[in-house]
Amino acid sequence: MASTTDIKKGLTIDFKNDLYTIVDFQHVKPGKGGAFVRTKLKSITTGKVVDQTWNSGEQINPVTVSRRKYQYLYKDETGYSFMDQNTFDQVTLAEEMVVGHEFLKEGQDVEISFHAATDKPLTCDLPIHVILTLTYAEPAVKGDTANNPMKKATLETGAEILVPMFVNEGIKIKVDTRTGEYVERVKE
Repeated sequence: MASTTDIKKGLTIDFKNDLYTIVDFQHVKPGKGGAFVRTKLKSITTGKVVDQTWNSGEQINPVTVSRRKYQYLYKDETGYSFMDQNTFDQVTLAEEMVVGHEFLKEGQDVEISFHAATDKPLTCDLPIHVILTLTYAEPAVKGDTANNPMKKATLETGAEILVPMFVNEGIKIKVDTRTGEYVERVKE
Protein backbone atom coordinates (compact mmCIF):
# COMPACT_ATOMS: atom_id res chain seq x y z
CA MET A 1 0.00 0.00 0.00
CA ALA A 2 1.01 3.58 -0.61
CA SER A 3 -0.50 6.93 0.19
CA THR A 4 -1.53 9.91 -1.91
CA THR A 5 1.94 11.42 -1.38
CA ASP A 6 3.30 8.73 -3.75
CA ILE A 7 1.03 9.78 -6.64
CA LYS A 8 2.86 10.70 -9.85
CA LYS A 9 2.07 10.72 -13.57
CA GLY A 10 2.24 7.29 -15.16
CA LEU A 11 1.67 5.38 -11.89
CA THR A 12 -0.71 2.43 -12.32
CA ILE A 13 -3.10 1.72 -9.46
CA ASP A 14 -5.79 -0.82 -8.61
CA PHE A 15 -8.97 1.22 -8.11
CA LYS A 16 -12.59 0.00 -8.04
CA ASN A 17 -11.61 -3.47 -9.33
CA ASP A 18 -9.89 -2.07 -12.43
CA LEU A 19 -6.40 -0.89 -13.33
CA TYR A 20 -5.98 2.85 -13.90
CA THR A 21 -3.00 4.94 -14.96
CA ILE A 22 -2.64 8.41 -13.46
CA VAL A 23 -2.74 10.85 -16.37
CA ASP A 24 -2.62 14.07 -14.33
CA PHE A 25 -2.73 15.11 -10.68
CA GLN A 26 -2.81 18.23 -8.57
CA HIS A 27 -2.12 18.62 -4.86
CA VAL A 28 -4.57 21.21 -3.46
CA LYS A 29 -4.25 22.92 -0.07
CA PRO A 30 -7.19 25.24 0.37
CA GLY A 31 -7.05 28.00 2.97
CA LYS A 32 -9.82 26.31 4.88
CA GLY A 33 -10.08 22.56 5.42
CA GLY A 34 -7.68 19.70 4.75
CA ALA A 35 -5.42 19.19 1.75
CA PHE A 36 -6.48 16.81 -1.02
CA VAL A 37 -5.21 15.36 -4.30
CA ARG A 38 -7.26 15.76 -7.48
CA THR A 39 -6.41 13.22 -10.22
CA LYS A 40 -7.38 12.17 -13.74
CA LEU A 41 -7.30 8.39 -14.12
CA LYS A 42 -7.37 6.46 -17.40
CA SER A 43 -8.72 2.91 -17.32
CA ILE A 44 -6.31 0.45 -18.91
CA THR A 45 -9.12 -1.93 -19.90
CA THR A 46 -11.65 0.56 -21.32
CA GLY A 47 -9.63 3.72 -22.00
CA LYS A 48 -12.21 5.80 -20.13
CA VAL A 49 -10.85 8.84 -18.25
CA VAL A 50 -12.36 9.62 -14.83
CA ASP A 51 -11.75 12.31 -12.21
CA GLN A 52 -11.01 11.16 -8.67
CA THR A 53 -10.25 13.14 -5.53
CA TRP A 54 -8.54 11.74 -2.43
CA ASN A 55 -7.96 13.36 0.94
CA SER A 56 -4.27 13.87 1.62
CA GLY A 57 -2.76 10.77 3.25
CA GLU A 58 -5.40 8.29 2.01
CA GLN A 59 -4.18 4.86 0.98
CA ILE A 60 -3.92 3.80 -2.69
CA ASN A 61 -2.95 0.45 -4.15
CA PRO A 62 -0.14 0.81 -6.74
CA VAL A 63 0.43 -1.97 -9.26
CA THR A 64 3.79 -2.85 -10.78
CA VAL A 65 3.73 -2.75 -14.57
CA SER A 66 6.58 -3.93 -16.79
CA ARG A 67 7.02 -2.70 -20.35
CA ARG A 68 8.70 -4.86 -22.98
CA LYS A 69 9.55 -4.35 -26.64
CA TYR A 70 7.83 -6.67 -29.08
CA GLN A 71 7.69 -6.99 -32.86
CA TYR A 72 4.38 -7.20 -34.73
CA LEU A 73 4.06 -10.44 -36.73
CA TYR A 74 0.55 -10.86 -38.16
CA LYS A 75 -3.20 -10.63 -37.57
CA ASP A 76 -5.59 -13.57 -37.70
CA GLU A 77 -9.01 -14.45 -36.26
CA THR A 78 -7.59 -14.71 -32.72
CA GLY A 79 -6.08 -11.20 -32.75
CA TYR A 80 -2.74 -9.48 -33.27
CA SER A 81 0.39 -11.57 -32.72
CA PHE A 82 3.65 -10.12 -31.40
CA MET A 83 7.08 -11.63 -30.66
CA ASP A 84 9.66 -10.72 -28.01
CA GLN A 85 12.91 -10.34 -29.97
CA ASN A 86 15.07 -11.52 -27.06
CA THR A 87 13.21 -14.62 -25.91
CA PHE A 88 11.15 -15.29 -29.08
CA ASP A 89 8.04 -15.69 -26.89
CA GLN A 90 4.83 -14.81 -28.71
CA VAL A 91 1.73 -13.11 -27.36
CA THR A 92 -1.63 -12.55 -29.07
CA LEU A 93 -3.70 -9.50 -28.15
CA ALA A 94 -7.34 -8.67 -28.89
CA GLU A 95 -7.99 -5.76 -31.26
CA GLU A 96 -9.29 -3.45 -28.50
CA MET A 97 -5.97 -3.77 -26.62
CA VAL A 98 -3.97 -2.41 -29.57
CA VAL A 99 -4.62 1.33 -29.82
CA GLY A 100 -3.93 2.52 -33.38
CA HIS A 101 -3.93 -1.02 -34.80
CA GLU A 102 -4.84 0.36 -38.24
CA PHE A 103 -1.26 1.72 -38.51
CA LEU A 104 0.51 -1.59 -37.72
CA LYS A 105 2.65 -3.16 -40.39
CA GLU A 106 4.60 -6.41 -40.22
CA GLY A 107 7.97 -6.14 -38.49
CA GLN A 108 7.08 -2.94 -36.62
CA ASP A 109 8.31 -2.55 -33.04
CA VAL A 110 5.76 -1.85 -30.27
CA GLU A 111 5.81 -1.69 -26.48
CA ILE A 112 3.51 -4.01 -24.53
CA SER A 113 2.71 -3.38 -20.85
CA PHE A 114 2.32 -6.40 -18.57
CA HIS A 115 0.90 -6.70 -15.05
CA ALA A 116 4.09 -7.72 -13.20
CA ALA A 117 2.40 -10.04 -10.68
CA THR A 118 0.27 -12.02 -13.16
CA ASP A 119 2.31 -11.41 -16.37
CA LYS A 120 -0.99 -10.57 -18.09
CA PRO A 121 -0.73 -8.18 -21.06
CA LEU A 122 -2.50 -4.87 -20.41
CA THR A 123 -1.87 -2.51 -23.34
CA CYS A 124 0.05 -2.24 -26.57
CA ASP A 125 1.59 1.11 -27.47
CA LEU A 126 2.70 1.95 -30.99
CA PRO A 127 5.44 4.50 -31.63
CA ILE A 128 4.05 8.04 -31.70
CA HIS A 129 4.94 8.42 -35.38
CA VAL A 130 5.12 5.72 -38.07
CA ILE A 131 6.28 5.99 -41.66
CA LEU A 132 3.90 4.42 -44.19
CA THR A 133 3.51 4.42 -47.97
CA LEU A 134 0.39 5.78 -49.66
CA THR A 135 -1.21 3.17 -51.89
CA TYR A 136 -4.06 5.39 -53.10
CA ALA A 137 -4.75 9.12 -53.02
CA GLU A 138 -7.69 10.91 -54.60
CA PRO A 139 -6.65 13.19 -57.45
CA ALA A 140 -6.20 16.85 -56.52
CA VAL A 141 -8.64 19.41 -57.87
CA LYS A 142 -6.77 22.10 -59.79
CA GLY A 143 -7.16 25.52 -58.24
CA ASP A 144 -8.53 24.23 -54.92
CA THR A 145 -5.88 25.67 -52.60
CA ALA A 146 -7.91 27.90 -50.27
CA ASN A 147 -8.08 27.09 -46.56
CA ASN A 148 -5.60 24.19 -46.62
CA PRO A 149 -7.82 21.56 -48.34
CA MET A 150 -7.38 17.85 -47.61
CA LYS A 151 -8.17 14.72 -49.58
CA LYS A 152 -8.70 11.06 -48.64
CA ALA A 153 -5.80 8.64 -48.98
CA THR A 154 -5.24 4.95 -48.24
CA LEU A 155 -2.08 3.70 -46.53
CA GLU A 156 -0.26 0.41 -47.09
CA THR A 157 -1.91 -0.95 -43.92
CA GLY A 158 -5.40 -0.23 -45.32
CA ALA A 159 -6.07 2.73 -43.03
CA GLU A 160 -7.69 5.82 -44.54
CA ILE A 161 -6.53 9.29 -43.51
CA LEU A 162 -6.73 12.86 -44.78
CA VAL A 163 -3.65 14.30 -46.48
CA PRO A 164 -2.86 17.67 -48.11
CA MET A 165 -3.65 18.07 -51.83
CA PHE A 166 0.04 17.97 -52.88
CA VAL A 167 0.58 14.43 -51.50
CA ASN A 168 0.33 11.70 -54.17
CA GLU A 169 0.28 7.90 -54.03
CA GLY A 170 3.55 6.01 -53.88
CA ILE A 171 5.29 8.38 -51.47
CA LYS A 172 6.07 7.79 -47.82
CA ILE A 173 4.51 9.92 -45.13
CA LYS A 174 4.78 10.23 -41.36
CA VAL A 175 1.52 9.58 -39.48
CA ASP A 176 0.70 10.35 -35.84
CA THR A 177 -0.66 7.06 -34.40
CA ARG A 178 -2.45 8.80 -31.50
CA THR A 179 -4.64 10.99 -33.72
CA GLY A 180 -4.40 9.32 -37.14
CA GLU A 181 -3.30 12.59 -38.73
CA TYR A 182 -0.80 13.30 -41.47
CA VAL A 183 2.42 14.86 -40.12
CA GLU A 184 4.79 15.29 -43.08
CA ARG A 185 6.26 13.78 -46.22
CA VAL A 186 9.36 11.65 -45.71
CA LYS A 187 12.37 12.26 -47.95
CA GLU A 188 13.98 9.05 -49.17
